[in-house]
Amino acid sequence: MKYSISAFFYFTRLTNLESIKSELEQKAKELNIKGLMILGAEGINSTSSSSSKENLETFKSWIRERFQCPDIMFKDSYSDHPPFRRYKVKIRDEIVTTGIPEMMPPRGKNYHLSPDEWSRVMKEDPDAVVIDTRNWYEYQIGTFKGALNPNIEKFTEFPEYIEKQGITKEKKMLIFCTGGIRCEKGILELQNRGYNNVYQLEGGILNYLEQKPNDQFEGECFVFDHRVAVDQNLQPSKRYNLCPHCGQPGDIPVTCGRCDFNEKICTDCSKAEFKKETCSKNCAHQWQLNPGRKGNRQLLPFELENMGAELGAESPVKEIRVTKKKVVRLNEKGEAETLTVK
Repeated sequence: MKYSISAFFYFTRLTNLESIKSELEQKAKELNIKGLMILGAEGINSTSSSSSKENLETFKSWIRERFQCPDIMFKDSYSDHPPFRRYKVKIRDEIVTTGIPEMMPPRGKNYHLSPDEWSRVMKEDPDAVVIDTRNWYEYQIGTFKGALNPNIEKFTEFPEYIEKQGITKEKKMLIFCTGGIRCEKGILELQNRGYNNVYQLEGGILNYLEQKPNDQFEGECFVFDHRVAVDQNLQPSKRYNLCPHCGQPGDIPVTCGRCDFNEKICTDCSKAEFKKETCSKNCAHQWQLNPGRKGNRQLLPFELENMGAELGAESPVKEIRVTKKKVVRLNEKGEAETLTVK
């Protein structure tokens, strides 16, 4: 089965957020949309998916009409596996965490560069400073050629990083992020600090890869769903999994000493005792309590759902026992639910 995916955001003043949340949830249920929507007084930010391309297109059209945003940019891609288990709407102070909720990007262009313009500047202006505004683990698996790594945990650390670099206010800077939303606010903060020669990549890395794969971007682009990352052709990563111990991208293969399951973990966890030779938090815990003792691997809820979706009524596993009193069980919709049992 092929899943259609679309990432999008739009800055606009919103009120009655709980009512809008209900509308979004109802429309997603009606069209069988899965994904995550961040909703705030400043707008919307989402990655949404569906096994039906037509349903996703209908949802996108509804978004345009509901939020009066005919010029919204959708970054589309595909996957052979479901990138989301649910549709969730989360109300937040900011639709992208920057620490500057009072800043509202202006309508229209604000020193945006198209993918073609971005590539041309990178090739023709070697003095321009290219800066990755994303978090350290995103930079590690892929970034633009020669881009600086601020090595930050969150964007609130980014302006301070720029100040410490001693970059002159007149220096040409190119900033980028995954889908463009972080830079929409980040450029405002830099402009307020007197940096007036800053340019942002329109639509972020996702838009760039759609138009210019295998050009100035190297590696893969981290995404915040079960795909983990996308390659140069916007296909789900074949190299990285989410590390089962910490959730960071992992590409180091291990065979679990406890259950013999093959998994990929991240570099940091590969150096940690009990993590470096186990496939999950559960196996690491059991291995630490009883070194050398074999045991069965504990399935994860999304794995149970995938088995149910692929095998239908013939799925050999219908529930997972999490603790003595809790199980994860498939409901009639094929969704995993956590239940308390006697």
